[in-house]
Amino acid sequence: METRPPVPPFTRETAIQKVRAAEDAWNTRDPDRVVLAYTLDTIWRNRAEFPVGRERVREFLQRKWARELGCRLIKEMWAFGENRIAVRFAYEWHDDAGNWYRSYGNENWEFAQSGQMHRRFASINDLPIKEAERKYFWPLGRRSDDHPGLSDLGL
Repeated sequence: METRPPVPPFTRETAIQKVRAAEDAWNTRDPDRVVLAYTLDTIWRNRAEFPVGRERVREFLQRKWARELGCRLIKEMWAFGENRIAVRFAYEWHDDAGNWYRSYGNENWEFAQSGQMHRRFASINDLPIKEAERKYFWPLGRRSDDHPGLSDLGL
């Protein structure tokens, strides 16, 4: 099993680092890169889907990013424990018809000693927005360090 620092037990600082690393990876929208952060037998709940294992997660992410175009994501650490982190997030995306959405949610993460995520449980709600209501304007990819986070944006 490969190690993905930081590893548990988490401190406030290392939990925040873990959240930002996850945000950065997801903003690549590269399923092959993103799945490396998860154990081979990872267990997920994402909306009404329940993928188990890296390969099912990879397939899920491929479908997700084919549907949710131009996705830009911000995650924020909400709480942490020894090997668990709770996250709140929001992301903006559009569909193939040009309709914009902001999706809000919460995730509960549980990590193996390797620092790879073993369990991910996500609850997500989609809000249709007008293009003029968008708040995320960085170029696709990693959010710059000077771009406001969720709390700064009032989300």
